Amino acid sequence: MADRPKLVLERSGRAFEEAQAIFPGGVLGIRRPYNFVPGEYPVFFESAKGGLVTDVDGNTYIDMLCAYGPIIIGHREDEIDDAVVEQIRSRGFCMSLCQEVQNRLGRKLQELIPSCEKLVFVKTGSDATSTAIRAARAFTNRTKVIRCGYHGWHDWCVEVKGGVPGKVTEDILEFRYNDLDTLDSLLLRHGSEVAAVIITPVGHPLGHAVLMPNPGFLEGVRDLVHRHGGVLIFDEIRSGFRVNLGGAQKEFGVTPDVAVFGKAMANGYPISAVVGRADIIDVYKEKAFLSSTFFPNSIEQVAALKTIELLERDRMLDHIRQVGTTLGRKVSRYVVESGVPCDLSGVPWMPFITFRNDDKKVYKRARLEFYTQLIRRGVFLQPFHHGYVAYRHTDQQMDAVAEAIGEVLQDIKTKYY
Repeated sequence: MADRPKLVLERSGRAFEEAQAIFPGGVLGIRRPYNFVPGEYPVFFESAKGGLVTDVDGNTYIDMLCAYGPIIIGHREDEIDDAVVEQIRSRGFCMSLCQEVQNRLGRKLQELIPSCEKLVFVKTGSDATSTAIRAARAFTNRTKVIRCGYHGWHDWCVEVKGGVPGKVTEDILEFRYNDLDTLDSLLLRHGSEVAAVIITPVGHPLGHAVLMPNPGFLEGVRDLVHRHGGVLIFDEIRSGFRVNLGGAQKEFGVTPDVAVFGKAMANGYPISAVVGRADIIDVYKEKAFLSSTFFPNSIEQVAALKTIELLERDRMLDHIRQVGTTLGRKVSRYVVESGVPCDLSGVPWMPFITFRNDDKKVYKRARLEFYTQLIRRGVFLQPFHHGYVAYRHTDQQMDAVAEAIGEVLQDIKTKYY
């Protein structure tokens, strides 16, 4: 099958060149071109609607990254945006004191999330995980933290250690998802000093296949942590309001002491929440400090309330599960038929195709070719990060994604295997 022509990305290239003279690296972190396929992927978008996104050169793609997770319904949802505009025009949103909408949203989270007795609102996932860690340390009067997963960019958890004093991370220990033995060993050595174990209940290690919990894994983590007097924290920034309205904790039936939610909670508006046992969250009454000029802003709270209303009203997560399952079934068939040594994981919520390592490093060339040909076919994914399924992804769009993957896998089989 003939390769598709390279996309025209002239304006995006010019914008990126200009940006490099203004910002370090032009754009920050995971949005930098080397995380995609340099020269093949756009660097700047112009607009988005529903399940589609359009770059500054006019190329339109099926958006399977969904802004790295916040878009759970679709881009530019009228009911959500209208509620936000009404709040801005009729009441305002940034004031010296809180507005009552925070109480309505808080009560809604208490209703939906098993672990939510009390909560605080912050802005980002990193805000939330760091707020949860501070609460656990204040509550237990301990310092060590055992982590499993990606938890953001703050000093205690950032993957790249430049600018981070060694003392900040000397009390941070790690174990792998689905590995209870290592966690048990760490707790046997350090248990009396461990304030918290923080884990993503759905495993999404950087650049690797998405993992679901083995039978008994999450229960085992909970029991080990509690045996040693620590606080169990679920990082539900990605799984919350996607896997289930009550989070992965509701889906898998394991309730942590504290959990953090964000991303999909407001369909793109910046808000996150730290929820948990009242006695733990209550450290923020006096024992620990938390404050920000912007944490109480109400437009994000309005957006979150409306997002949750729509998710409930139209049973959107059931639809996402069904669409994601159907997509996974089709793609799984294409993977098997192609014979290419790759794996599909994360179905139905966070689909990701990863290529198996080999001694000759053919997988690197195959991965590069795979994501090059996908973007040329109008499917926006990322080689090192799982995708997402949104409510506004149509059956036609998902069929197009599956067919594109099937075509490209057959081509890769011919070229490399």
